[in-house]
Amino acid sequence: MDYEDREALKLSNQLCFPLYAAARHVTGLYTPHLKPLGLTYTQYLVMLVLWERDNIPVGEICERLMLDNGTLSPLLKKMQAAGYIERTRSSEDDRVVLITLTERGTALREQAKAIPQAVGSCVRLSPEKAQTLYALLYELLENQ
Repeated sequence: MDYEDREALKLSNQLCFPLYAAARHVTGLYTPHLKPLGLTYTQYLVMLVLWERDNIPVGEICERLMLDNGTLSPLLKKMQAAGYIERTRSSEDDRVVLITLTERGTALREQAKAIPQAVGSCVRLSPEKAQTLYALLYELLENQ
C-alpha cells in the first residue's frame, strides 16, 4: 500500500467522521430536554413536522425527514401508543395513512417551545458560522 492509499484511509482524512461525530453530539444535547417529554430525538423531529402542518401523509413526513417508511412506521406506532398522534387511512386513497396530532400531541408543543433555544445555546458557534454550516449541510443534502 503506497502513501496515498494509507493517507486516504486515515480517520482524520474522512469528511464523514466529523459529520457523524457532530451529529451524535448535537443529537445528544437534546436528550435531557426530550426525556421529560417522553420523546426520542427522531420522534421530536416528527413532532416538529406535525406542529408545522398537521394531518399529513406518512410519505410527506418521510420526505421531510429524509427517512424511509420502514424506519418511520414503527416510530409512529410508538407515538400513537403514547397518545401523541393518530394514524388513519385517507378517505380518498385507502393506501395513504394520515398522521394527525392528538390533544396531547398538540399540548406537547407548549412544553417543547424552549428546546431550540436551550440546545442552541449549547452549540458554541457564532451566528455567522452557524448559518454557514447550515447552508453547507443543506447544500450537501441537496446534492444527493
